Parts: sequence; structure tokens; C-alpha cells
Amino acid sequence: IRQMTAADVEAVSSIEQLAFSRPWSRQGFLEALERENVLFLVSECDKEILGYCGIYCALDEGEITNVAVAEKARKKGIGQRMLCELLTRVKKMGISTIVLEVRITNDTAIRLYEKLGFEKHGIRKDLYEEPKEDGHVMVLSQ
Repeated sequence: IRQMTAADVEAVSSIEQLAFSRPWSRQGFLEALERENVLFLVSECDKEILGYCGIYCALDEGEITNVAVAEKARKKGIGQRMLCELLTRVKKMGISTIVLEVRITNDTAIRLYEKLGFEKHGIRKDLYEEPKEDGHVMVLSQ
């Protein structure tokens, strides 16, 4: 697991396109990587990107924006390892509160976030499109 670079964006974008109904563009990832308050990590094995996650930080708070693992690499703990590394790194940066949003039907992700200490703090009505769905707001205080 390492910090994402611009060279990773093509592979990350491919995973993103398959994982989300409203995916980020390649340009969106490139622009995010240029910002100082953003941290994106990738999981790489044998020079192949298997997953990625990212967070925007402001003061002592962070918002996780993306977490995705390539379909062929799922159910192997990659998402959990990436998130643990992300949480460790942002804690060292002074980030004490982390927020994320997740589809209310994404039970796999919700279980993972709860395992890492996130708690549900509310619902955002119609947060997601394609299909339209509510999202849980989850918070971790570390």
C-alpha cells in the first residue's frame, strides 16, 4: 500500500468505472492529487493496482471520498488494509474526526466501516443516483 501517483490514475479510473454508477473521471483524480489536503492510497501487487481509497482533510477533520477494490481482488482484506493505512496516516497528520457516506444497502462496506470503529450518525435522503438511494453518514473519532 502506497501513496497514489498520477501514473496510477489510468488503473484507478478503470476500477472506479466498474465500481460506481457515477464514477469520478480521470481528470477528477488528477486534480485531486494536485491538492495538498488530499491523500489517496493504492494497493498494488506485482505492479497491478488492486484498489484505492482517498480522503480530503481540513483542519482536524477528514472526509473519505472513495474506496474501491477491483472485482477480482475483493473479499481478500484489501479494502480493510488500505483503510487501516489511511487512518494511520491521517492520524499522524492530526486528523481526529473522519466522516464518510455509504449507500444504505451496501452492507459489506457498512460492516467494514463499523469494524474499523465508524458509527452511523444519520441518513442523507436521496444522496445517491442511479439508482436513487439514501446514504448513511458514518463518523470515526480517533
